Amino acid sequence: MGPLHTLRVIEFEGIGPGPLAGMILADMGAEVTVIRRKGGGGLASQLGGGKGDILNRSKHIITLDLKQPEGLALTLDLLTSADALIEGNRPGVMERLGLGPEVVHARNPKLIYGRMTGWGQTGLLAPTAGHDLNYIALTGLLGMGGGRLPPQRPPATLTGDAIGALGLAFGIVAAAFEAKTSGKGQVVDAAIVDIAALLGTLATWIYNNGQIGASGPNALPSVFYDSPFYDIFECADGQWLTIGPLEPQFYALMLSKLELTDVAPNSQYDTRQWPALKARLSVLFKSQPRAHWDALLTGTDVCYAPVLTPTEAAAHPHNVAREVFRTEPVLQANPAPRFSRTPGEIRQVGAGETAPALSAIDASRLANLREQGVLK
Repeated sequence: MGPLHTLRVIEFEGIGPGPLAGMILADMGAEVTVIRRKGGGGLASQLGGGKGDILNRSKHIITLDLKQPEGLALTLDLLTSADALIEGNRPGVMERLGLGPEVVHARNPKLIYGRMTGWGQTGLLAPTAGHDLNYIALTGLLGMGGGRLPPQRPPATLTGDAIGALGLAFGIVAAAFEAKTSGKGQVVDAAIVDIAALLGTLATWIYNNGQIGASGPNALPSVFYDSPFYDIFECADGQWLTIGPLEPQFYALMLSKLELTDVAPNSQYDTRQWPALKARLSVLFKSQPRAHWDALLTGTDVCYAPVLTPTEAAAHPHNVAREVFRTEPVLQANPAPRFSRTPGEIRQVGAGETAPALSAIDASRLANLREQGVLK
């Protein structure tokens, strides 16, 4: 039983970060009921293919026609007994449906109203469309990357959508914690640009010191993009590896492991030597397949890791030992973080057929709604 087993969440079906936030809460034990609008949307099916939507694991799904008064009334009844709501529509959509914060809070003052958007509920771009790459571009985080590292872009959805999902999940839990004392709910405006900018604080801190993302003739060489000891290198078999021994003792160990005896360890931050050493390392790493470097450097303090595909990552001994992934029925990560007393779990691999949230609704009413096609 996870730490959030008493939390009841109503999630309005969407794509990307909203469903991921709901999955994170469900992994931690929350009872998450997804309301799917009649007709639904096609992008989630297109992205997920025919292998099922792992974002719906441990959730329950009901389909409602929100354009019918009966469907809207049932939705409001479900929200009356819920602790939190998740929606990822553009600003104003929920209000037009008759499900905006004022209406819902009039029925349930304690409800945490979680709003997941890219640009936020207010601001110049709030009413416009966008996606992961756009959000991190606007925060400055993409610009710090220089666009030079293979595969030249951040992993899809990781630095925008996933960050936003985690921020919303944290916001809901924080607001629910406060509501236990105040007895009052509130709106959680979780904008990806806000959360990505916040979680980019470490990068911004380094940027302020001129060590990352700077440009122009007077820019300092960047440890993260110019140095030979924090980079991605290609191997003889076309695979890639990473090294990152920033600390002097780890750098010295790397030189020893690679038998670069003519390179002085104390010259690590002599930026004049960086281009030549990077070129030398590029040639060296490309002289052997990745398996050779795995055998030589794995398990040492060189700060080494191979660049793996998701399938390779699931089979890596470290990830296997920690049970980071599961492969049945499809490849997916197990719940995280880990708790010693109330661990999270995947209670079911997909969405459940019977939503517990409906148990408080009169059975004859539900039967009539199903017969009318309002509820599925």
